[in-house]
Amino acid sequence: MSQIPIIGNGDIFTYTQFEEIKKRKGIESCAMLARGALIKPWLPTELKERRHWDISASERLDMLKDFVKFGLEHWGSDQQGVNNTRRFLLEWLSFLYRYVPVGLIEVLPQEMNHRPPTHMCGRSDLETLMLSRHCADWIKISEMLLGPVPEGFRFQPKHKANSYK
Repeated sequence: MSQIPIIGNGDIFTYTQFEEIKKRKGIESCAMLARGALIKPWLPTELKERRHWDISASERLDMLKDFVKFGLEHWGSDQQGVNNTRRFLLEWLSFLYRYVPVGLIEVLPQEMNHRPPTHMCGRSDLETLMLSRHCADWIKISEMLLGPVPEGFRFQPKHKANSYK
């Protein structure tokens, strides 16, 4: 009789949490990644290499450039395509800002629901911008990649948590 595979899930955000879930629940090697991968899209690499990756702001910007490239390929590079790409990029940035770089965090591992302190400064201006909880700063990042926003442009994340006002 074949066994039913058990797949781990539930707030996996670091390789140490993944290892703990595997031991506790008897999972051999499989897990679903949701919010953890939205906040840290390099999480699969961390799990595979069993390490905390102190990814630089420029490496994260490269991921955003790829995202924008794929968005423009999918939706087109006309104004509607740029607008769609920007909207999805900004929604993603509303998750990405939650990552506190390994080199800045006081205690490892970072917990899923911990946010960067309000006035935390990064190791570069770009990293500080990426740590910001303010929509206006996410829009600045989108402008770095997609050009200026249209006149009167406004953005509020779909989940509209109080911390975004």
